Amino acid sequence: MSRTVNCVILKSEAEGLDFAPYPGALGQKIYDNVSKEAWQRWLGHQTILINEYRLTPIEPEARKFLETEMEKYFFGEGSVTPKEFVPE
Repeated sequence: MSRTVNCVILKSEAEGLDFAPYPGALGQKIYDNVSKEAWQRWLGHQTILINEYRLTPIEPEARKFLETEMEKYFFGEGSVTPKEFVPE
């Protein structure tokens, strides 16, 4: 039987992640409170952020920005899609 969490995004019980997807306290908080489905949604949103803002994830400033947006996405007011983004 898979592990379930009360997902902060879905607002219901859902299948939990298999491991902490990010290091440190934030990764543990995500592991404890975010479902696999919600994590996949974040990965899609993160891709939009990387592409629209032309981020290079190996750069410390870009990583810090993405970490801040991740925290807002899951536990804050939400991460806003860039106004320049046009869905296909």
